[in-house]
Amino acid sequence: MTGRRQCLAALAAGVLRAQSPAGAPTATSAAGPVEFTCPMDRDVKQSGPGRCPRCGMKLTARLPEPAAYGFDIRYAPRPLRAGVETRFDFGILDPGTGKPVRRFEVVHEKLFHLFLVTGDLGYFAHEHPSPRPNGRFHFRTTLPRPGAYRAVADCYPSGGAPQFLARTLITVDADASALDAARLPATPFVQQAANLEVELTLQPPLPVAGFETKLFFRLRPAAGLEQYLAAWGHMLAASDDLVDVIHDHPLYAYPDEPRRPQVQFNVIFPRPRGYRVWVQFQRLGVVNTSAFNIAVRELA
Repeated sequence: MTGRRQCLAALAAGVLRAQSPAGAPTATSAAGPVEFTCPMDRDVKQSGPGRCPRCGMKLTARLPEPAAYGFDIRYAPRPLRAGVETRFDFGILDPGTGKPVRRFEVVHEKLFHLFLVTGDLGYFAHEHPSPRPNGRFHFRTTLPRPGAYRAVADCYPSGGAPQFLARTLITVDADASALDAARLPATPFVQQAANLEVELTLQPPLPVAGFETKLFFRLRPAAGLEQYLAAWGHMLAASDDLVDVIHDHPLYAYPDEPRRPQVQFNVIFPRPRGYRVWVQFQRLGVVNTSAFNIAVRELA
């Protein structure tokens, strides 16, 4: 993996250079100026210390090059079965030693973000397993139905680079169609969530694989909008065959402006496929989740 915003598919990205605050020092070394980079959004760079304007994380000097850590999943009871409470135990393995990582950095208020989606993309969960003294993370859940599940871990091992890792799990009671591509019919561009209406506009209206797509979300009512996990929104996109999984946060947010889209995500869908995009926004203490199906075409 080469960054938190991608999994199993290489995503191109433009460079957003944040400006240093007036009077901020510029770091230098014997080899010349030191570049500070956001660990989460590696396209955000500047010449001095500061915080990422996109996700708020502290910029890091000499950020290590990405290295793919291992993702170990244990569960009980075995075999994995739908409808039964299952205890999951997650471990992140150091790429050099193969041993479990024991220390992690906080990312968006948590040490470990877990996403679970079904192969048909009909089920989505964003959870935060509990850390254990041995560095592993514990989580209990009941898988709602038989089939394939994509488990995605988003975390930041101390001293390393942020990780976005995925494993596929298949319940013992799944049928032969468990790994078939999901069918993604068109979804409404205006949806009612728990206490929020979410309207999506795409630019361009017909996204093209390998090129940037802007996703604008207008949220109504605007009163009471709040940050959720230190961001104005969270997005997970998955391709219909579960190969591509993308996690992102808003590039721009205007929570107090009801006359324009309040939240903007910029995404590069890597392949011409169907994608399901889940977005989460918080209003008055309630997390609202909406899902939109987006057809991505090949460049003609």
